[in-house]
Amino acid sequence: MAKALSRTANMHVGGESDGRIVPAKYPNKGEQAPAEGMEGRRPTKENIGQATAPRTRSRISESSALHGVREAAHRDKQTRFTALLHHVTPELLRVSYYALRRKAAPGVDGVTWQEYGTELDEKLTDLHRRIHLGTYRAQPSKRAYIPKADGRQRPLGIAALEDKVVQQAVVTVLNQIYEEDFLGFSYGFRPGRSPHQALDALWVGIMRKQVNWILDADVRGFFDHLSHEWMVKFLEHRVADRRILRLIRKWLRAGVSEDGEWAKTEVGTPQGAVVSPLLANIYLHYVFDLWVRQWRQHHATGDVIVVRFADDGAPRWRRKESFMDT
Repeated sequence: MAKALSRTANMHVGGESDGRIVPAKYPNKGEQAPAEGMEGRRPTKENIGQATAPRTRSRISESSALHGVREAAHRDKQTRFTALLHHVTPELLRVSYYALRRKAAPGVDGVTWQEYGTELDEKLTDLHRRIHLGTYRAQPSKRAYIPKADGRQRPLGIAALEDKVVQQAVVTVLNQIYEEDFLGFSYGFRPGRSPHQALDALWVGIMRKQVNWILDADVRGFFDHLSHEWMVKFLEHRVADRRILRLIRKWLRAGVSEDGEWAKTEVGTPQGAVVSPLLANIYLHYVFDLWVRQWRQHHATGDVIVVRFADDGAPRWRRKESFMDT
C-alpha cells in the first residue's frame, strides 16, 4: 500500500447523497449499475456521492497493491499519498501500452503503436529505469486540428508514444484515489461511466420531478485555459508524492510542436493527451462539483439534480451541467 499521511483540507468534503430520485429503469443484466442509480436511489448510506467501482477492473488494480491504494483512499478522504510512483512497474507499463489505441496518429517522435511494440520488453525496462531515476523527459505534443461544426478548427495535442504509455500508467494509479473522491453526478471520462447513464439521470429528473427550470452551461476552451498553478494545488490535496507531481508538471509544460516550431505552454492541457481527461475531472471536481454540492446542501430551497458530462467522442470537450429545481 502507498505510504499516506492525513491532514485537514478545507476544500475536501466527504461523500453524501447527490440525489433523491428513484430511477425509472435499470441496466441490462451484466452491465454496471448506473452511478448512484441515475442520481437517485441510495445503494449504501456511506458511499453516495462517490463513484462506485467498475464491476470489471484490470488485472493490475485487482491483483496488486493498487487495490490497497483504493481502500486507503476510501477510508480517509483527507489522506495524502506520499509514495505512488513505485506502483508504476514494468508490468503496469506493459498493460498501459496494450491499453492504447493501436491506430492512433504518431506524435513528434513519429513512432506508431506497432513500431514501439518491437522489442517491447527492452523498451519498457529502459523506460521504467528512466522514470524512477528521474531522467525521463516528456516530449512536446504534436499540434493537429479537427474541424468543428461551426467551421472553426479545434486544436489537438498528440503525445509521443512513450509519453502515452507513462501517462496511462499514472492515470491507472491516480484513478484508485479519485474514483473514491469524484461525485456521483460526474459522468465523463470515468471508468464504468457512460453517456447513456448521464442521459438516464437527466431523463429521470425531468420526468419524475416538477421541473421549473433547466440551466445548460458550457465552459468555453476549458482544456486550453486550465491553470497549471491551480491544477497542481488541487492535486496536492491528495497527492504528496513529488515524483508524480513532477511528471504531471513535465507533461503540462512540455509545449507543443507545430510545423517544426516549438511553443511554450503556460496554461492548458492538450486535448488528446491520455492524462488530460483525468486532470480535467480533478480540476472541475474542486472548482465546480464541490461548490455545487455545498450550494445545494446549504442554499437551495428545492430539489436540485446535477448532471455533468465531459464529452470526448469527436474528440471534443463539452462540460454540461443541468440543474432542475423544484
